[in-house]
Amino acid sequence: MSRLGKLPVAIPAGVKVSVNGGEICVEGPKGKLTQKVSNNVSLKVEGSNIEVTRQNDSKDAKAAHGLYRNLINNMIIGVSSGFSKNLIVNGVGFRAEVQGKLLVMNLGYSSDFIAVIPEGLTVTADAQGKITISGIDKQQVGEFAAEIRSLRKPEPYKGKGIRYENEYIRRKVGKSGVK
Repeated sequence: MSRLGKLPVAIPAGVKVSVNGGEICVEGPKGKLTQKVSNNVSLKVEGSNIEVTRQNDSKDAKAAHGLYRNLINNMIIGVSSGFSKNLIVNGVGFRAEVQGKLLVMNLGYSSDFIAVIPEGLTVTADAQGKITISGIDKQQVGEFAAEIRSLRKPEPYKGKGIRYENEYIRRKVGKSGVK
């Protein structure tokens, strides 16, 4: 049995959960999220907990058991407190700024990169080169942060590029002048 799947998901105060057929809807102070659920698992709301149980012991049911438990847990955390990722823009002349629903970045190329901020996400950029992406959907926050990072990945010699705030860049020694 899945170690994660058998744990119940606690529903905090202020969060409403409703299960209709093959779909779960979680509504909280920050917003509303819905997720389709596989036929291999069943959901049961009891008091302030949600229990995820699998229908049988097939390989697909075992895989879906822990997955849907974690997806539901992430939905509850998202609508109650939200998720955020921080990116650091590092390099001479590199900068990022938010203009309405656009994130405009100068990353050392001849033209600026313009990224459209997806619906449901909020992005802030400060003068020190820190970009904060926040929202209620963990997958959407991580996806947009990865797209922004992929525009200019950090390089190992000078550390220039876009990196996550808690990411460590392994530095390499450059060429030496010895023949």
